[in-house]
Amino acid sequence: MKAIPIDIRWHERLPVFASESFLKAVSDEYGWLGGFDDSGQLLCILPYTIIKKLSFKFVRFRVETIPQVENFSIDEEKAFLNSCLDFFRSKKADVIIPATTNSIFRTYPDGAVAAPYGTYIIDLQPAEEVLWHNLASKTKQNINKAIKLGVAIQEAPAEIKPAYELIQETFKRSRLPFMSFNSFKRYIDGLGQFGLILKAEHQGLSQSYVIFPYSDYRAYAVYGGNAANMIQGANKYLLWEAIKIFKKLGVKDFDFVGVRINPEKGSKQDALSSFKRHFGGQLVQGYIWKYPLNPVKYKLYNLAARLRSGGDIVDAEKHKMADLKS
Repeated sequence: MKAIPIDIRWHERLPVFASESFLKAVSDEYGWLGGFDDSGQLLCILPYTIIKKLSFKFVRFRVETIPQVENFSIDEEKAFLNSCLDFFRSKKADVIIPATTNSIFRTYPDGAVAAPYGTYIIDLQPAEEVLWHNLASKTKQNINKAIKLGVAIQEAPAEIKPAYELIQETFKRSRLPFMSFNSFKRYIDGLGQFGLILKAEHQGLSQSYVIFPYSDYRAYAVYGGNAANMIQGANKYLLWEAIKIFKKLGVKDFDFVGVRINPEKGSKQDALSSFKRHFGGQLVQGYIWKYPLNPVKYKLYNLAARLRSGGDIVDAEKHKMADLKS
């Protein structure tokens, strides 16, 4: 397997995060790597971004490896990722940092620091009645209550600033950092027509906003913000309406974007996992990982991550690798 730069030829049957407009909006340098076998056949694609901060060059993947043939094996993917390391060394990159949480890799390159990670994905092919049936009874009750209370769901393409403020406020309540408004706007602008902002409103007050990047391939519930005193069920009603919208558009899957594997019972992560599971999706398990291309700068990156937030997502979850091997 050999990783070679290829032209970006995005179409709607690929993840929106692979599109050139999106990659250009979120990075200083970007491209696609193609994985070729000995016969020259293209087996997979991996879009990449490079972010420059001070004297660092960080590689960050916005989506996982995308197979281009049936029966693309995990061993082939590992060989491809190993070859990708040579390419990023040639670009003088310093660290491959953890990918965005919508990116669930089936494997990771030799020498990477990895952690188990997953996401809940709903197949949108069944009839709407089946999708409703698959919801947990409590989720259905909450949605029906929001409807009875008069919560309204609407598209809000012009409300980037209010959406950002509510999302940022929600992250702050959980003591989590969030991107700047300028970065958020570039993110939305990079999605273009393939970005949907939905709002839940009650009596003129915004209850919830969620940002959905999408293409025919999949819709992703990437960022959400809820009012501190949100009407019960407003966010669940919004997500249910989103599922119906994307089904009507012919989108194949709906992705709740990231859950930790076997979170501690009673923790916030456990509650978040249950929330997503109750919409009836299937848990897809894989890995999130990072790699030290430059050992010195990798140590500096880890130190900065610990000082900023106690470490990155890989640091928080890598201890679970032992459980997978036992």
